[in-house]
Amino acid sequence: MVQMVEKVIIVEGTSDKRKVLQVINEPVEIICTNGTIGVSRLDELIDTLYDKDVYVLVDADASGERLRKQFKREFPEAKHLYIDRAYREVATAPENHVASVLLKANIHVRSQFLI
Repeated sequence: MVQMVEKVIIVEGTSDKRKVLQVINEPVEIICTNGTIGVSRLDELIDTLYDKDVYVLVDADASGERLRKQFKREFPEAKHLYIDRAYREVATAPENHVASVLLKANIHVRSQFLI
């Protein structure tokens, strides 16, 4: 039986994706926007995401906020996850912090990252 991935996490870059993959403990699709996303690409993306739980996890900086605003406007159904501003970037945040952010969104994480 093929398992359908019901959860999607949208991140900015491949280093963010690697960080999330280290921490999660369930099948989740992770999409990288590479910092920006055009309207046509966003529309294509939204078409594939309408029946899934979508989470936006971007950096706590200007480009991350622009991306977050774009998703809030174009895809209001997405849930927004926030890393602590002290860490600024998803990729450089400690694994246990990323794990706690994901856990609050009911995303299963590896137990070694739980404090």
